[in-house]
Amino acid sequence: MKFLWTPSSHFNLANLFTFVNITAGLLAVYFITQNNFFLAIILAWIGGAFDIFDGKIARKYELSNEFGIQLDSFADFLSFVLVPVFLIFQAVYASHLDGGTLIVAAITSIYYVISGLRRLIHFNINADAGEVEKYFTGVPTPLGAILLWLVYLANTYAIIPAIVVIALMGLIGWSLNSTLRVPHP
Repeated sequence: MKFLWTPSSHFNLANLFTFVNITAGLLAVYFITQNNFFLAIILAWIGGAFDIFDGKIARKYELSNEFGIQLDSFADFLSFVLVPVFLIFQAVYASHLDGGTLIVAAITSIYYVISGLRRLIHFNINADAGEVEKYFTGVPTPLGAILLWLVYLANTYAIIPAIVVIALMGLIGWSLNSTLRVPHP
């Protein structure tokens, strides 16, 4: 079991937590395709919890390495970019929009996915293993996902219509690569 505590191991404890995040994200995508949005959201939140712990474990036990940084970004892309976009597309856009508005929603969704991917790639290029900055520049993808969950809930409870969801998704997508400074927890 020494591999759990070896920084160079692809299966160290921090990376195993990241693999659970990936598993939760994949299962969430499956349940979105089955229109089981409640279970998909629970799985996404479980993935988010494991994302918090993988970083804390990597720093505490000095398990951070280049593989873990890349793996974590892949998990973030799945759980915090693709899952919320798929959820909103399936639960809000596909059931409330058609024609030109649905095309705008699709373009906005693609914009959000590309913005999230760009942010994660930019983060990886500038990240040093084991280093934690005091501030993020731009909204981190986990916070972007939380904002999208709030937008989804606002639509679900008829507080905002689907057209406003499109606008807010675009705004949150823009914020991922903005110059906004967000304190690192």
